[in-house]
Amino acid sequence: MKAVLTEEQGEVLLRLARQAIGEVLGVEEGVTLPLEPGFDVECGTFVTLKIGGALRGCIGNIMADGSVAEGIKRNAENAAFHDSRFSPLTVEELAKVHIDISILSQPQSLDYSDGEDLIAKLRPGIDGVIVRLGMAGATFLPQVWEQLPDPQLFLGHLCQKAGLAATAWRDSHPEIDIYQVQCFEEEKS
Repeated sequence: MKAVLTEEQGEVLLRLARQAIGEVLGVEEGVTLPLEPGFDVECGTFVTLKIGGALRGCIGNIMADGSVAEGIKRNAENAAFHDSRFSPLTVEELAKVHIDISILSQPQSLDYSDGEDLIAKLRPGIDGVIVRLGMAGATFLPQVWEQLPDPQLFLGHLCQKAGLAATAWRDSHPEIDIYQVQCFEEEKS
């Protein structure tokens, strides 16, 4: 993916994400969105929270829903307090949480003939993948390839996340979209 933001802008957005969470917890003053050029770009964003390397929350939007800055603020709050897989983040956890943000490219449909062709066309570590079949759908960011580097396992887990059979990617020819991300993460302490 072509860089949308600079490293310095990524650092500003990481601080914004942390401040937005802190504001909800009452440990930060009112957070204002940065207004410099680049933060008004409209694209999908995700915020991922981890504690000790374990997932603690991840929420985002694939398609643009306002500016990058608005998306990061909203998704940081949602990842911390509204990810249904976790209880709301506490003040004590805020000090331990590691934040990473992803700025998404526009998803593109991936044409493929069968399961083997699909695997051949995916680029592990580069492509985020969206699977859709009927009303079911889910996505994995490219960073998920780190935990699931085998394409068959990656696709199987993605299908299960969508509520489908693990073999749906091979047996049911679901709609597949791919996208790339520009990722920024806090330095590990």
